[in-house]
Amino acid sequence: MQSASEYVYIVRPPRLRAGDQVRLVSPTGSPQRADVERTTQWLEGLGLKVSVGQHTLDARSAEERIGDIDEALRDVSIKAIIAVGGGDYAHRIADRLDFATAAHLPTLLVALRDCTILHLAFWERAGLSGIYGGPDRSFVAAAFDAEPTVLHREPDSHTAELTTTGRATGVLLGGDQEQIATAAGWILPSLHQAILLLEARSLSATQIDRQLTMLERTGLLKGVSGVALGRYVDCEPGPVLEVLRDRLGPLNVPILGGLPTGQGAIPIGTPAVLDADAGTLTIEPAVT
Repeated sequence: MQSASEYVYIVRPPRLRAGDQVRLVSPTGSPQRADVERTTQWLEGLGLKVSVGQHTLDARSAEERIGDIDEALRDVSIKAIIAVGGGDYAHRIADRLDFATAAHLPTLLVALRDCTILHLAFWERAGLSGIYGGPDRSFVAAAFDAEPTVLHREPDSHTAELTTTGRATGVLLGGDQEQIATAAGWILPSLHQAILLLEARSLSATQIDRQLTMLERTGLLKGVSGVALGRYVDCEPGPVLEVLRDRLGPLNVPILGGLPTGQGAIPIGTPAVLDADAGTLTIEPAVT
């Protein structure tokens, strides 16, 4: 297992260009046909050539979902793999993909919060950066332009009050808290000298407490350089903030809350600068 500080060379896929081929897959669950059609039309409007994985609309097993992803990874004409649909079962395939091909023939993975564990797996096994989010206006900047992305703290966001002071640098890793905890011990990269991105949906304060306590007690948060907090949606706002303050404060690292994650596409698995005083998180591009 490698730490963020040990990846001198991060594998960045080429940036997308008009005319590139991209493949829609469903790592977590089959999407509605209408959603796939809308996504296809939007991507084609950017000049991309879109194909749909064989089992994207009707995957009945983990093997079929794995097969669609591996086929896209091995096809040199496919420049990006874009996850569609939603569900809770990405962990079933997270360590069973063709990481050797991903490391030597890098393909851009574009996937939402539900696929956090896949982003973690590709970085842990292949050093591969990706895009955390889905196809939208911010996706264009993240996938087509090799320029840094800057997120600004939103003062009205409920986690904004957890912001401390200071500045931290490191590779940005993480995403959905529950999937980070699920990955612990088998597919979670070392977070030493990383900036840890945390957000969650529909978790109780007790669940958040248990997960963060486990990560801390097992030493997996040791050496984290900073914490970037997004939204904790449908998560008992008052008690959750108390738990986050209690569990993250003892790390004694800069914390930047109130970040608008989950509303757009951002690079993940690349170096970043967290400036709690300025209220900004600046992330290097996932593409080259």
